[in-house]
Amino acid sequence: MTTERVEEKVRQTLNAVALDRVRAPGNLVEQVVRRRSRRRFSQAAGAAVAVAAISVGAVFGFGGGGTGHDRPVRPAASPATPPEGWEPWRSSGPGASERGCLVDGSALYCSGSAYDAVKIDANTGKRLWTVEVNREGDGIDHPFAVRDGVVYAYRNHTAENGPDGDYAGGTDLMAMDADTGDVLWKVEMPQDDRTAQAAMLIDGAVLANTPSVRTMSALDPLTGKEKWRHTWDKGTVCQRAVLSGVPYLACLPDVEKPDATEVLRLDPADGSATKIATLPGGQQLMGTTGDRMVLIAAQGAGGAGGKDLRLTTVSGSGERVSRPYRTVGTPATSSVVGDRLISVSWQGKASAYSLTTGQTLWTRPVGVTLPGQDTMQSLPSPVVSAGQGVVYFFSPTGDLSGLDLRTGKQVWRDHVDLGKARPAFGGSPQLLLYGDALVARNGSTVVSLLPRVGD
Repeated sequence: MTTERVEEKVRQTLNAVALDRVRAPGNLVEQVVRRRSRRRFSQAAGAAVAVAAISVGAVFGFGGGGTGHDRPVRPAASPATPPEGWEPWRSSGPGASERGCLVDGSALYCSGSAYDAVKIDANTGKRLWTVEVNREGDGIDHPFAVRDGVVYAYRNHTAENGPDGDYAGGTDLMAMDADTGDVLWKVEMPQDDRTAQAAMLIDGAVLANTPSVRTMSALDPLTGKEKWRHTWDKGTVCQRAVLSGVPYLACLPDVEKPDATEVLRLDPADGSATKIATLPGGQQLMGTTGDRMVLIAAQGAGGAGGKDLRLTTVSGSGERVSRPYRTVGTPATSSVVGDRLISVSWQGKASAYSLTTGQTLWTRPVGVTLPGQDTMQSLPSPVVSAGQGVVYFFSPTGDLSGLDLRTGKQVWRDHVDLGKARPAFGGSPQLLLYGDALVARNGSTVVSLLPRVGD
């Protein structure tokens, strides 16, 4: 069996793994993957389990991210306005961005094979500072947050080989000065999960999955010192979300068919837990919209393998609204954006579902070439320009498409040359927004352009 086929088998296995089982796939991976690839698979395990706590997650085809932005939708096809000082740019510096990027203010914060963190001027593409990688930089992670002049990211815990001569690795959560790139503090993580489930910002702290796989700890954002921790029972899976700075957990039994999912609110000051809702069955946390969490579960005789699902929104006070939802084709990617669930099927159809009314607003051709469903390439999550009223899509082939957020009509299309498609474990392609400008990334090539919509 070729390496590619082995990787595909491992990926299929990981899709059925729950959040607290990261170490098990890590052991499996080490039996089938060459030494240098172990870290990539360990991190991929984290990525897979973060969206596969229950089997409906794999059925639904979550795209990555999953955090909504509750912003009003203005009339579509408004002209794009470039950010002040911005000019179109292209960067192909190897080692700086293969692991992905984050937009904050007028900067991009990226990671690549040579650097654990890189700050790039979003107006020009110029590199401002770098933090060299510790040993190997071939994971699927990148800086995940910036606040009060501090950048938060991940790096390898050690660059040394283990007693057996092999490289065991490990992960640290680290904080850096946003102006200089100086590392302010590091905290060791118990596993190589570097997804959005591993660490997130809350009021006055960084909520991180440390020091054990069943514990979330609030760390001081300037020192990394622990303020409080919350641990759940063995045999329980807890997914995590943040609403207006307050952390929430969606916890369910680690069994094939959970009876119920409990939603807990953690006090950001001391970590005390309050149960705010109990939902039927095994719920998958999809993202947030405003002051609500969005969860999905299978319903009916079709079970998790069917297309008939149920979407539930839960507010911070525990108020919930549940509505039926039926997938349009086999989903390739889905994102919660504002009050919309935007999905793309492997059949090339995009759809918009209103979380407010429970209606599918439109279904239209997505306008980009999708990677083969049987390949290891993924489709980047769509992004929405609320100011323009346009949802943008991007494919690993370099195709770009903009659809009217109200009607689904295509209002813009383009193509950028981003070089050869990269394998999934080298970092999935990305589409980001910097004001009205788009930032498209595939591997080490990044292009920023202004979509000419509504001119």
